[in-house]
Amino acid sequence: MMLVVTFVSLMVHIYTIGYMADDPGYQRFFSYISLFTFSDADAGDGEQLPAALFGWEAVGLVSYLLIGFWFTRPTAIYANLKAFLVNRIGDFGFLLGIALVLMYFGTLHYDAVFGAAKTLAGNTIEISPARPGR
Repeated sequence: MMLVVTFVSLMVHIYTIGYMADDPGYQRFFSYISLFTFSDADAGDGEQLPAALFGWEAVGLVSYLLIGFWFTRPTAIYANLKAFLVNRIGDFGFLLGIALVLMYFGTLHYDAVFGAAKTLAGNTIEISPARPGR
């Protein structure tokens, strides 16, 4: 995964050197895009779910900065706000998932969770249908 992130980031950096060459925010943009690369690589690199959450949050923050890069344009401001709100929904889902993993498995270490998941592969959760009159 790290190789894919690094390769795609390299291609984006190469392309944007020419694309952003005359922009007055050139240094700021490359600071953001480099931080995005680091955050994206960090999101998938770690031994526990909290490390992935940290990377996820950093990717969300830098995405917010990149989307709103041209902050004087109304469309950028609107897109920035929309991305921020959608990311907060994703954050809630991620936190809920981490809480459920911790509650169900008792750990947040990938090795332990994936090892235990193999033994639970055949298990199902049964939900009884709602009874009339309740």
